[in-house]
Amino acid sequence: MRCRLCGESAGLRLRCVDCRRLWTIWQSHRGEGMPRLLREFAEAGVAPEQIERFLDAEPRRGQGTVRDHIAADMANQLLGALGQRPSQNPGKTKKLREIGAWRNYDQRPEE
Repeated sequence: MRCRLCGESAGLRLRCVDCRRLWTIWQSHRGEGMPRLLREFAEAGVAPEQIERFLDAEPRRGQGTVRDHIAADMANQLLGALGQRPSQNPGKTKKLREIGAWRNYDQRPEE
């Protein structure tokens, strides 16, 4: 069977050994910030390419990648710190990323 996250061989499981390790780290350090999470991933002894595949994988189809989940968590923490109701979810984050309009905010609009 193939890993549902990275596509590597996973034996009889849904996730390969590396993705299970990364998943556990992500779940146990969720909300602690991106630098800490990346440091934990690096200390896990997993190849950087595997970490990238994990971050680009969708745990549930159509509901955003692991990166989208992390971005939604960070946005909700920021909203909460500003006294707003946290309302960002990974699906909304995925839609924003796919639209890509945020990339053009520093450029003059076309006339």
